Amino acid sequence: MTMKAGVIVFPGSNCDRDARVALESLGADVTMVWHAETTLPKLDLVVLPGGFSYGDYLRCGAIAAQAGIVPDLIRHAQAGRYVLGICNGFQVLTETGLLPGTLMRNRSLHFICKDATLRVETNATPFTSGYTVGQVVTFPIAHHDGNYVADDDTIHQLEDEQRIAFRYADQNGAINDNTNPNGAMHNIAGILNANKNVLGMMPHPERACDALTAGTDGQALFRTLLEGIR
Repeated sequence: MTMKAGVIVFPGSNCDRDARVALESLGADVTMVWHAETTLPKLDLVVLPGGFSYGDYLRCGAIAAQAGIVPDLIRHAQAGRYVLGICNGFQVLTETGLLPGTLMRNRSLHFICKDATLRVETNATPFTSGYTVGQVVTFPIAHHDGNYVADDDTIHQLEDEQRIAFRYADQNGAINDNTNPNGAMHNIAGILNANKNVLGMMPHPERACDALTAGTDGQALFRTLLEGIR
């Protein structure tokens, strides 16, 4: 069985083709979905890619969260099917309410573009079961608003329910302020919804799927989904 994936394209998306190439390289059947559509095709996975939807006016992801395709995206997630939001896609997911918290300006107030080392916090999810808990991986980051913020109750809930997927760490897996590129609370780089079928993350696993570019640490995330669906 081939996984059917859709990549939603907003005005200002710039990682949509990266996501498509990564998914197709691992055997997925990928459809590009324009944001103004109101109905998704039958899909196993929907990817909200990185970029600067609508120029990041108002708040990052705020206008994209009002797009015509979003109500069906929410229905897709509520039905238990998979959603992956990467960078700007993570911001959109918080604006739609599919994930809690919000993404604020980096504490440096500067755009950051570099490789980031992450520690895998849980592998009890469809997205991360291809990793081991505590494994250190490297994904590129490229964002201006990656500072994850939520109230204390939300943070405690994410911790208690093992819904923090990745944290920024050093090469040995240590978590401290020096390894935090953007000021995110508790070094959070990616979180899951309560059913663990929706993942939002600031780093770019789709840019870490080719040994000729940024490495292959991202392959396990996509391959795990494909194999689970098969």
